[in-house]
Amino acid sequence: MCQDKSNNNIDSSKWTVHDTSQNCSFLPTIGVTLLLGWNGILSFITLYALFVASKRERLFILGLCVLLLPPRWPGPMGRQIGWWMITQSEKYFGLKTIVENEQELLKVSVGNRGTIFAMEPHDVIPIAAFSFSPVISRIPGDRNVCFLVSSGVFRLPFLRQIYSWAGSLPVDKETFLSRLNAGKALALVPGGVHEILMLNKKKPRDLVLYLRNRKGFIKLALQTGSPIVPVFVYHLDGSYRLYWLPRGKLMETYSRWAGYFPLLYWGRWNILQGIPRPNKLTVVIGRPIHVPKEGSEVSRESVDKYHGIFLKELEALFERHEEMEGYGDIRLKIV
Repeated sequence: MCQDKSNNNIDSSKWTVHDTSQNCSFLPTIGVTLLLGWNGILSFITLYALFVASKRERLFILGLCVLLLPPRWPGPMGRQIGWWMITQSEKYFGLKTIVENEQELLKVSVGNRGTIFAMEPHDVIPIAAFSFSPVISRIPGDRNVCFLVSSGVFRLPFLRQIYSWAGSLPVDKETFLSRLNAGKALALVPGGVHEILMLNKKKPRDLVLYLRNRKGFIKLALQTGSPIVPVFVYHLDGSYRLYWLPRGKLMETYSRWAGYFPLLYWGRWNILQGIPRPNKLTVVIGRPIHVPKEGSEVSRESVDKYHGIFLKELEALFERHEEMEGYGDIRLKIV
C-alpha cells in the first residue's frame, strides 16, 4: 500500500473518499477468479489456436465459440452471480474511490442527464470496471452506470456470459446513444485495447494513454449534450508483472475484432494467465466537463475543442493525485 503525501497546493475539502478494507482471502479470490480469470484462459486458447493447433483443432475451438452457452445463460441467476463477483472484487482490491466534487455529480444525476465516465488507463485488463457497478454504490446519485466493453467480447464464450452477468454492454454507437438519450450513465476506457500495445517492460515508469485520435465519444457527447467525467485509476500497473506481447498486424487485427489482446502474462502466485495480484486500487473521479447539445450537426471544431479540454482535465486529474498515490516518478504520456 502506498503512503499518502500531503500537498498544500491541492484543496481536498470537497473530496468524498470511500475506502474499503482489503481482504484477499478465499471468497474474494474466488470472486475475482470468476470475474477476471476467463481473460487468461481465452488468451491461452487463442494463442494455441493461432500458432499451434491443427486445422481440425481450430475448427473444434471455433465450434465451441459459436455454440457454447447462450449469451445470457443462466438469466436471473447469472445476475446474482455477477453481483456477488463485484462485491468480492471490491474486497479483493481494497477499492478506494475519491470523488472530487460530489455535489456537481449529484446535480447531473438529479437532472437526469446522460453522462459519460471516461476511465483511464486500460493496462493489461481494465480491472477497475467493476467500480462503476451500482451494486457497490460508488457513483454519487441513483445512477445505474453501465460499463461498455468491446463488442468483440460478446462473441466469445464465457466472457460474454461473465460480462453480461456483471451488467456490461457492447461499446457501439447504438448502445451509446440509446443510453445517453434516455438520460442514463455509461463508462468506458476510450484508449481501449490499443493501450496494451503501448506497454513497454523496458520503460516501466512510462504510463502511455492512446487518446490523441480517440474522439468518437466526444462527438456523441456533443450530439446528446452529455457531460464527460474524467476518471483515473492508480495501481493497475504491477497487477501482472511479467508478460509476453505478440506483435504484428495479425494480432492488431484480431484484437480489434475480438475486443481483447491475446498475450501471455503471469498473475498472482506467478501463475501463467492467473488472476491479477491484489494491488489496492484507487479510482479518482474528476469534475464533469459540460458540453453543449449540437444534435446531428456536430462540428469538427467542437469535437477538437472539447477533446482538448478532456485531455487537459484528465492530465490535471492525474497530477493532482500523483504524489499522494506514489506516482511522483511516473511519466504520463498521451499519444
